[in-house]
Amino acid sequence: MFARGAVRLLGPAAALLALDLALLVAFAPPLGRAAEVAAAPLGALVVFLLVFYRDPERAAGDGIVSAADGRVRAVERAGDRWLVSVFLGVLDVHVNRWPTDVEVEAIESAGAGFRPAYRPDADANVRRTYRLRSAVGPVEVVQITGIVARRLVSFVAAGDHGRKGERFGMIVLGSRVDVLLPADRTEPTVRVGDRVRAGRSTIARVLP
Repeated sequence: MFARGAVRLLGPAAALLALDLALLVAFAPPLGRAAEVAAAPLGALVVFLLVFYRDPERAAGDGIVSAADGRVRAVERAGDRWLVSVFLGVLDVHVNRWPTDVEVEAIESAGAGFRPAYRPDADANVRRTYRLRSAVGPVEVVQITGIVARRLVSFVAAGDHGRKGERFGMIVLGSRVDVLLPADRTEPTVRVGDRVRAGRSTIARVLP
């Protein structure tokens, strides 16, 4: 399965590759030679897009789950909330998923610039914040751009309801997703450096 919007890039890239291979078979040099030279980069592009836009089906994990695939870069107390921040690499699945059952109160875009997402000052980057109601209280999920990832995609709107593990958006080419949870109702279960999968890996438990 592939993420929404994949056809817009995959379709033209695959068509170009097919045309190039047809030229390679049908024509002698110099046209055939040019097609041979172009085949490798076009093939690599198609493979990259297939990997980048993959969107595997997943059953939701226990507790509060990660909103993104990647590596945990921060687990820290931020006032009355816990922050769990995940850095996405270029080869990670880029589709983001709800960490718990939610109602979308608001979606806000802010920030400026495209600093490397692993740096502390990336908090000021172009970002999109999802303010959510949930059974554990107010939750926020923040998509943050990086030096390469500069396009944030939303599949939802204010007023929508979402189930844990359902897709709500994606970040094109990696970057970072932060989840902020009420500290009086939740406790993180991951550490910096842990690998997590969106919708599947537990990042926090609900306190009794």
